[in-house]
Amino acid sequence: MRKKTVVIGFLGSQLDSGQGAGRWEKWRPTVSLAQHEDTLIDRIELLHTPKHTTLAQRVRDDILASSPDTVVKLIPMELADPWDFGEVYAALYDWVRHYPFQPEREQYWTHITTGTHVAQICMFLLVESRFIPGVLLQTSPPKRQTRDNPGSYALIDLDLSRYNVLAQRFEQEQQEAVDFLKSGIATRNARFNALIDEIERVAVRSQAPILLTGPTGAGKSHLARRMHELKKARHQVRGEFVEVNCATLQGDGAASTLFGHKKGAFTGAVTDRSGLLRTADGGVLFLDEIGELGLDEQAMLLKAIEDKRFYPVGSDREVSSDFQLMAGTNRDLRIDVAQGRFREDLYARINIWAYALPGLAQRPEDIEPNMDHLLARCGSEMGRALRFNAEAKALYMRFAQSPEALWLGNFRDLSASVTRLATLAEGGRIGTSLVEAELQRLRWLWDRGDASPGADDNATSAIDLAQWLTPDQLDLLDLFDRLQLQVVLQVCVSARTLSDAGRQLFDRSRTQRSVVNDADRLRKYLARFGLTWARLSAHRPA
Repeated sequence: MRKKTVVIGFLGSQLDSGQGAGRWEKWRPTVSLAQHEDTLIDRIELLHTPKHTTLAQRVRDDILASSPDTVVKLIPMELADPWDFGEVYAALYDWVRHYPFQPEREQYWTHITTGTHVAQICMFLLVESRFIPGVLLQTSPPKRQTRDNPGSYALIDLDLSRYNVLAQRFEQEQQEAVDFLKSGIATRNARFNALIDEIERVAVRSQAPILLTGPTGAGKSHLARRMHELKKARHQVRGEFVEVNCATLQGDGAASTLFGHKKGAFTGAVTDRSGLLRTADGGVLFLDEIGELGLDEQAMLLKAIEDKRFYPVGSDREVSSDFQLMAGTNRDLRIDVAQGRFREDLYARINIWAYALPGLAQRPEDIEPNMDHLLARCGSEMGRALRFNAEAKALYMRFAQSPEALWLGNFRDLSASVTRLATLAEGGRIGTSLVEAELQRLRWLWDRGDASPGADDNATSAIDLAQWLTPDQLDLLDLFDRLQLQVVLQVCVSARTLSDAGRQLFDRSRTQRSVVNDADRLRKYLARFGLTWARLSAHRPA
């Protein structure tokens, strides 16, 4: 059974008027709908303002003269200002919501050739959002206007799922942004890739503060800079990327550096200073090691984030700066808040988007692609081709992905290592002897004179409990339990077997027990947190 064709459209107060006695010699968009011999329009819902009622009646009569089987319904619509978007959309929305659509019996064409531009846009939006279940109808005049030539028309389906090329373009654009954030490095770690996917979406959609946590050298500063570059390429920020390490800010100079000062505010303030917050106006301010910021500066920063206004040191007049804050830290700010070293209100404000970047030792599968990237960059800077021989690369990778490779400085250590190899490579070729010497250097760099488990703060800080526990579980843990669990997990992910980890952790108490079962004791401890050895060993470097 044929579906009836229903056209919904606005009256064209100028195009449909056919001004003058020879109106049949002029092309009139709405009238032309009924003049196509091969197309039957069963009904036209003709929207018009009350002041154009006479014209609407004339158009209806002319349509009936061309197509007697077409029903024309005149729909008066009260519009004080047909160019007011809010008023027009509200009126159309109300009408559409109460219209008895029957898509199983009728097909709907929404005519967007006539009406004000505002009305056309509103009709487009209603079709796109499927409030009007149908397609758009666009009519065009003939090249030579005669009474017998109605021109042409085109139907436009806004179901974007049919436009594969467009969908693929959007996906490609998102993938290009993700690759940009990763500096074009084809990372293989699934958790890190998922992390960057979300960061890409947040970077291009949000102006809220972003907090990056993770061990020193994990790439927090680099990632923040790439996010700024991505936002600037999308014209979402106009200002620059301003970076400061809060660990370098001390005394009066801390507030002065960030918020600026007035001449004479303190000894040595011989001129006015604008401060980094004002320098970052319209751009991104990255506060690395934000946990080192003093409590007074934290209070001033909170006001600057919330109000976009603050007082320079020694000034009684506020200044403004509209910047996006990104912050980095290698500390657990939750602990600092609990111990009163970091303001809870500031932490809540900067913790809207928080991401823990894993250290290099937690991404062993990503060491090779990062090494290849760094080697290519060194070759470009040195103006020569650089390459490993097969045996040398295999030797380096076995060490780099083993528990022996601590990577305490994370990507900084890897970058320095590759730079040394590239510099010493004769003829651009890195052989086994050069790699063996470099591995000895790395062992010496990481030898801190204390091999006891958990002795190195950097080692325990690399464990992110959020990777292993749910938010509800974390909320129930005391500080003591969190610190203890971090050390236990650090030993577990480095040990070869459950028994080996147990022997390290129970190295004193096991000597006082008649029955020694270190593996069972450790298994039960992990079970308290819903953890298993199988899950931990799956994340252990190969």
